[in-house]
Amino acid sequence: MKEIDNTANECIQVEEVKRALQQNEKIQIIDVRSKEEFENYHIPEAINIALSEIENQINQIKKDHKIIIACGKGGGRSMDGAKLLKKMGYNANWLCGGTNEWLNLK
Repeated sequence: MKEIDNTANECIQVEEVKRALQQNEKIQIIDVRSKEEFENYHIPEAINIALSEIENQINQIKKDHKIIIACGKGGGRSMDGAKLLKKMGYNANWLCGGTNEWLNLK
């Protein structure tokens, strides 16, 4: 049960991220879906680094920013990506509801 609670704490709400971006906080959104999924639809501010490529593309990830990891629905690949980046010393969270939630809030 503890692990579930810790996972929930890593999830960040869409509204919180949007508010932080409006306040010009240092945030980088990384979409960890495939290139094809990303091209279909994505958060406008996001860059695409597939989950399997995070370690190879680490130079694109800004160490001095809060990193928000997004996937489609949130909690699958995005949670795995955030956990990986946390292990590597990054301030990373995954986006609750993912890209779908973000785009539905327009």
